[in-house]
Amino acid sequence: MTGGWLITGGCGFIGTSLIARLTEAAGHCIRVVDDCSVGTPQDLARVANFSQTPRKNLGATIPRGVELVRGDIRDPELALAVAKGAEVIVHLAANTGVGPSVENPRLDCETNVIGTLNYLEAGRAAGTRRFLFASSGAPVGECTPPIHEELPPHPVSPYGASKLAGEGYCSAYFRSFGLETVCLRFGNVYGPLSGHKNSVVARFIRRALEGKPLEIYGDGNQTRDFLYIADLVEAVLAAEHSPGAAGETFQIATHRETSVRELTDTLVAVLAENGVAVPEVFQSAPRVGDVLRNFSDTAKARRLLGWEPKTELGSGLRATIAWFLAGVEGKG
Repeated sequence: MTGGWLITGGCGFIGTSLIARLTEAAGHCIRVVDDCSVGTPQDLARVANFSQTPRKNLGATIPRGVELVRGDIRDPELALAVAKGAEVIVHLAANTGVGPSVENPRLDCETNVIGTLNYLEAGRAAGTRRFLFASSGAPVGECTPPIHEELPPHPVSPYGASKLAGEGYCSAYFRSFGLETVCLRFGNVYGPLSGHKNSVVARFIRRALEGKPLEIYGDGNQTRDFLYIADLVEAVLAAEHSPGAAGETFQIATHRETSVRELTDTLVAVLAENGVAVPEVFQSAPRVGDVLRNFSDTAKARRLLGWEPKTELGSGLRATIAWFLAGVEGKG
């Protein structure tokens, strides 16, 4: 590969995990754009030595190593500047979650729609070969699982609508301008480096280590598709080079339906294995609008990307808990 990687939101959970994987090879050229509102330079420092470059000092190529540029993806001029020399753009930065999008739909739109458009335009101007867009199952909305790529989208939240718009722009930029876009709809991702995430796995581990009870909404029979971070990173790498991926959308998950109760039982057992006091688990009222069943059909990713997940839930939780425990001990 002659050019570099531009990763928006690269200080976050998925970004730092991807960078850790990319830096296993010598000669990498990685530029990170992040406003550091969630992930921080300290998070990036966990996985790589990096330099911070002011916007005014950006060159026409991405230098060797890892470079951090602090800025907002809503800034179109910044996008044009940082994309120079980028052979691959991985667009992870976003306003995430249904709740924040309902509270402030305009901000959600400006960040997720205009922010994505900015980096598609920047990639087009820079001659970028491939543009990888982080999406989710939210554009599909309510449906009977498994979710697959041919289902008609009916988003029920502004977040789902903004991600659907991003997918639409990716399709348009492939067909109108030849920019090789790939949309990846991530499942419920968990794993090491997820300290900032408010997902059920990260939240439950933090609460257990603090000696706090674990709250299950409803009866715990609602299901999700839990994907280990290392498997997701391999999907991103496959999407970067697979010839049949351009212009396509993929469900990136496990094709396994796991109930919140099953997740909790497995998590509590692994915590006990590590000498953590078994937390109290209690049930509360169901959350309004909570999806009862959710998992994905990953056949298309297996067929066109040659990718399938390899990590079982118990193994993934063991690695995740070990990382959280190491972090707690490191602070002591």
